[in-house]
Amino acid sequence: MVFGQNVVRYNLTVTDTIVNFSGKEKRAIAVNGQIPMPTLTFTEGDIAEIVVHNKLKESTSLHWHGLFLPNKYDGVPYLTQMPIEPNETFTYRFPIIQSGTHWYHSHSGLQEQIGMYGSLVLLKKKDDPTFRRGIDDLPEVPVLLSEWTDIKPENVHRMLHNANDWAAIKKGTVQSYSEAIKTGHFKTKLGSEWKRMLAMDVSDVYYDKFLINGKNESQLPQFKVGDKVRLRISNGGASSYFWLNYAGGKMTVVANDGNDVEPVEVDRLIIGVSETYDVVVTIPKKDTAYEFLVTPEDRTKSASLYLGSGKIKSMPKMPKLMYFEGMKMMNDMMNMDGSMNDMGMEMSLQQMDMNTIMYPEISGMSGMDGMKMDDKMEHSNHSMNATKDTIASKPEMKMDGMKMDQTINTSEGIVTLNYAMLKAPQPTTLPKDAPVRELRFELTGNMNRYVWSMDNKVLSETDKILIKKGENVRITIYNNSMMRHPMHLHGHDFRVLNGQGEFAPLKNVLDIMPMETDTIEFLANVEGDWFFHCHILYHMMAGMNRVFSYENQAPNPYLPNKKWAYKKLQSESNQLHLMAENNVATNGNDGQVMLQNTRWSFGTEWRLGYHDEHGYETETHIGRYIGKNQWLMPFVGFDWRYRKQNGAVEKNVFGQTNTKDQRAVLSLGAEYTLPMLVKLQGEVFTDGNVRFQLMREDIPISPRVRWAFMANTDKEYMTGFKYIVTRNIGITTHYDSDMGIGFGATLNY
Repeated sequence: MVFGQNVVRYNLTVTDTIVNFSGKEKRAIAVNGQIPMPTLTFTEGDIAEIVVHNKLKESTSLHWHGLFLPNKYDGVPYLTQMPIEPNETFTYRFPIIQSGTHWYHSHSGLQEQIGMYGSLVLLKKKDDPTFRRGIDDLPEVPVLLSEWTDIKPENVHRMLHNANDWAAIKKGTVQSYSEAIKTGHFKTKLGSEWKRMLAMDVSDVYYDKFLINGKNESQLPQFKVGDKVRLRISNGGASSYFWLNYAGGKMTVVANDGNDVEPVEVDRLIIGVSETYDVVVTIPKKDTAYEFLVTPEDRTKSASLYLGSGKIKSMPKMPKLMYFEGMKMMNDMMNMDGSMNDMGMEMSLQQMDMNTIMYPEISGMSGMDGMKMDDKMEHSNHSMNATKDTIASKPEMKMDGMKMDQTINTSEGIVTLNYAMLKAPQPTTLPKDAPVRELRFELTGNMNRYVWSMDNKVLSETDKILIKKGENVRITIYNNSMMRHPMHLHGHDFRVLNGQGEFAPLKNVLDIMPMETDTIEFLANVEGDWFFHCHILYHMMAGMNRVFSYENQAPNPYLPNKKWAYKKLQSESNQLHLMAENNVATNGNDGQVMLQNTRWSFGTEWRLGYHDEHGYETETHIGRYIGKNQWLMPFVGFDWRYRKQNGAVEKNVFGQTNTKDQRAVLSLGAEYTLPMLVKLQGEVFTDGNVRFQLMREDIPISPRVRWAFMANTDKEYMTGFKYIVTRNIGITTHYDSDMGIGFGATLNY
């Protein structure tokens, strides 16, 4: 017998719009004229029918984050459908077979960063046996967190690849040598650069504004004393983690990633990019509006939602991070070869956040100074001995044959949520008789060049991972990078093996911190091609992706040429990024243009005098970065020089002669990044000459002052300083052995 189902239809029209979040008018994308996109609400058992009308001048798409649905409606261009082209309409139609807090967003390019995100609420049926009175029947508010930057996201991404530190200047997190000396961390800074590390970073991007439901501050005055409110919180940020605090007391976590968990009371929690949490809060006193404070992990700004009416009860702002403490910690974690110390399962489930050393509200952190991260940690309590950051809260539990204590992060009695505290209300075990597919991924990256990968490969360098319907897929993930990564699996929930046995929680996003190892598992039960990727938008677009592909799956009617489409998808995560710089000075003009992607570098630099005696020269190099850390780049080059010397002959340090009157030669060479981030370049030219060169251009003397130097075996040398005025303008002074001293301005892109 066939029963009629309720069809819930939404029409979504995607258009360009202008917004002003920061005092400047900027382009954004609106859906039905609003940012965020409309909240879509369904009840389990409904048929969702969502009609997307694309009125942009570019293609778009919508992905239904966390939903179980036919693969052809998952909304990933070139993987599950073709893009929705300008003036086209596409209908997503699928049954709602689950409940919980989810969200939806564009999966096209960087559109998510400029407005294409919205809340998605799936309600339980009233007769659902899992319906929880006192939780599922509370008044509820969708709370969608996001961020805004006035810089075009494509430009943000390009700047990240080019190691432009304007964001650090804006955030006050440059970690220059002058700052290191002031804070007593000169040795720490020196040690960091000796290991070829740039400044300690917590988040990559500077944001002009942080938003809750599209506003920096807003109020819900309808709630009164004694009311309990369920906040359905989704992190729709492109790259921001958020700390959540409530001025009215503790928060009770009741769901995560759309799945119920046993209620657990906490004082604060950090929500990873794309995660969702449902928390219940109470209005404790009358005539008071309590602040729900949302603070990005880098603690640069905040956003607030006030619950209730009357006098404002604020939450204390979170103090500034201690970046040099974090840098010291990373120095101890990182080896000279660029690898991290793998702590195995001793580091898992956010139980010991390695970033907590940077949090000044954690007591006893100064006692960490003498600790080496590769020393044997006391695994039984994760307390790191010198801190009060963790206390044992529950009996000993087993995980994968290891004994470990479940812990709660605390500071002065502050309880911080971690994954080990999440427990499903019902058993989540997978079929015991199903075959098991074991996989392991290592999350890898290169902060200096902003390459993010898995097993040192980006998507363009890998094939799809074939799995079979009906098997249990178990994945162990180790984060061997210096940033945390929220890994998201499309179309499935996975069990997080957190010591809760058969009650392991179900999630679709797993935040993995540096050095951490976690294990997840899921039943392969919905055929198709499913994306698995880091949900930090700029990491995903840089290549940290994989595709799980079911063997012998049925054809996808919306993707007629899957092989071509997959190549298109691969190319999107390995695009060339442009960098250009030109210095106009009193003694000449010099600059460079560079195109780079994951492996390849195409660069040209020039030095042009204002008269023949100063000379003119250009060098072009085409190279490929090799090795896990990409410290080595072999290249081929072309060198052209002209300088009026009346036939004078120069000798290099090896006694080889050359003239710059007219020199055009090819070369074969390599560039290697030495400790202290100094680049050693060696070349052999077609005229038989050999040249070695040492150079560094970005030594941070102070937050805005950079020092550069160069010396080579042709007896050429240069030194100079740059003061960074704006994102694209600097004031410079330098001395060049060919051109003498000069003063000028630098323009960069």
